Amino acid sequence: MKHYPPQFKADAVALYRSRPGASAAQVARDLGIYRATLLSWINAAGEPDERAHGSAGDAGTSAGSSVQAENRALRRRVAELKEEREILRRAAKYFAGETKW
Repeated sequence: MKHYPPQFKADAVALYRSRPGASAAQVARDLGIYRATLLSWINAAGEPDERAHGSAGDAGTSAGSSVQAENRALRRRVAELKEEREILRRAAKYFAGETKW
């Protein structure tokens, strides 16, 4: 059985919560872990899933509000990608250290 550092677990849960369109299976596959493992970390975090309280977003009747909505969506996506990159960087560092003798 593999032992994952607490920071990796917290980052994996944060990644899952930051990707509302992704399933636990997709996030787990991206991180190279089992879905059940990720789900157990999510349950252990004890925080409510933000997806249950997700905002529908503004429909935007004017061009200004639609641009603002698009900017918000793009900023969320950029933050998500930065977080994913950092998690993958940490995972690569962790696994590289694990292979050294």
